Amino acid sequence: MALLWTKNLEVGVELIDNQHKEWFKKAGELFEAGKSGKSKEYIVQMFDFLDEYTKTHFRDEERYMASINYPELAQQKKMNEEFIKKLSELRKDYETAGANITVIFKANQFILDWLTKHISNADKKIGEFVKKQG
Repeated sequence: MALLWTKNLEVGVELIDNQHKEWFKKAGELFEAGKSGKSKEYIVQMFDFLDEYTKTHFRDEERYMASINYPELAQQKKMNEEFIKKLSELRKDYETAGANITVIFKANQFILDWLTKHISNADKKIGEFVKKQG
């Protein structure tokens, strides 16, 4: 179950699109690490990276939305907070369960579902808003 970036996920804002691509890449690496039985320490490092990168991305994205007076900023912030909370829960599950491919699979599935749905349904609206401001 690879996390593949596709052109139809582009928002149309270069900063956001580039960060989304990196997110997909790293989330895919987390899954591959779990699948190939990499050490728990490596997988924890991947969770660390995803956690830190997610917070950086959300901060950048929210700053960008504020700069363009994006009307759905509050809703986006709420969704972002929920994602960070869920990612933290998945990491705790992994640390509790040990090197468990099931937990990595669940984390990967959650990240994949959230990214594709969130980008397609919420983030794309940012690009549409920018185009309308034109």
